[in-house]
Amino acid sequence: MKPDTFKQDITIDAFKNMDVFKAAFWIIGISLAAFAFLVWLIYLKNPAQGSPDWVFSLPGVNASLNSLSTVFLVMAILAIRKRDYTAHMRFNLAAFATSTAFLLTYVIYHNAVGHTPYTGEGWIRPVYFSILISHILLSALVVPLILFSFFLAFAGRFQQHRRVSKFTFPIWLYVSVTGVVIYLMLRAAQG
Repeated sequence: MKPDTFKQDITIDAFKNMDVFKAAFWIIGISLAAFAFLVWLIYLKNPAQGSPDWVFSLPGVNASLNSLSTVFLVMAILAIRKRDYTAHMRFNLAAFATSTAFLLTYVIYHNAVGHTPYTGEGWIRPVYFSILISHILLSALVVPLILFSFFLAFAGRFQQHRRVSKFTFPIWLYVSVTGVVIYLMLRAAQG
């Protein structure tokens, strides 16, 4: 598919005609609301009572979804380097889908469990919390970046999309990878 044909195929008229600042305002607002909800869910709300047993296997599912997101993101960057715009978009949509599925299962799990304390001791404890804190902060930042990158692509603003995506990609990749690392460190500490 030629680049011009691809650009016409993915452009959504409603996005194309939307003011960029208005879109950014809504994206940031929704992202902040989602982050506030997650903080409340994990740290302030009491865990749900009587959750089914399958809920407690979701951290492994979450790590798998983060791993898939990582693979799709790497494939997306390889595709764009080859100027394969169609594959690039498909891999990014797949990464978005797996990240969204991760978020849903993450909410279900933390609704049942609440906060998961880290029990590791010694030198690994500050390493874990360094990774965790950077992961949390960057996950809050990456959500609006992802949504804005998609908005710009669907609006046909490809120059702006490229500029924003240069920040979005490495942060999204870091958040996906560190999600798996955090899971493995929690599992190792739990024995």
